[in-house]
Amino acid sequence: MNYEKIYQYRFQNIDQAAREKVWVKIAQFLHRFMGQPQIVLDPAAGRCEFLNHVPAKEKWGVDLNDFINRYKGPEVKTKVGDFFTVDLPQNYFDAIFMSNFLEHLAGPEQVATLFRRVNQLLKPGGVVCIMGPNFKYCAKEYYDCADHLLPLTHLSVEELLYSESFVIDQSHPKFLPFSFRGILPPSPLLTEIYLSCPPAWRILGKQFLISARRAR
Repeated sequence: MNYEKIYQYRFQNIDQAAREKVWVKIAQFLHRFMGQPQIVLDPAAGRCEFLNHVPAKEKWGVDLNDFINRYKGPEVKTKVGDFFTVDLPQNYFDAIFMSNFLEHLAGPEQVATLFRRVNQLLKPGGVVCIMGPNFKYCAKEYYDCADHLLPLTHLSVEELLYSESFVIDQSHPKFLPFSFRGILPPSPLLTEIYLSCPPAWRILGKQFLISARRAR
């Protein structure tokens, strides 16, 4: 599957520069949400929208596609390859952030294998933070994305994390809207206001946000 072409089509009417500005606000929020980690990893970094803007000292990104290197900032270390097998330091990362990744996997067993891998890479007490479409709230549009294979809810993700010995810290069934392809253009100011107002999440949110911790 040519993910680069798929994303070009999916976001053809979205201003990438405006999208990046919105991600500045999202990345800053998520950094605080994860406890301000200093060494972070994104295992499906894509256009590096999170990594380029998260205020961490050391940033690593992995992606199957080499277009990651066209988008990454100079401070981001990248690995092109399969996250399940690519060479990465174990017991090293303060936090691992995943955005819109799990729904691309083949099934729950592969998700469990992924969490096992995450457990090996995190420091004891390190945080995994997961954001993704919540099938419970976006079933009608979930399969409008050609690369969505596995329907998940916040509860199914929590179960899979717990099965791999993670301690659930926070779980928000509704966080961000389903996608950037909305009626309103991406706006940093509106994003900042939205992120500071959790009651709005419960109205507009269709993606879950979960943080869990590797046991010490």
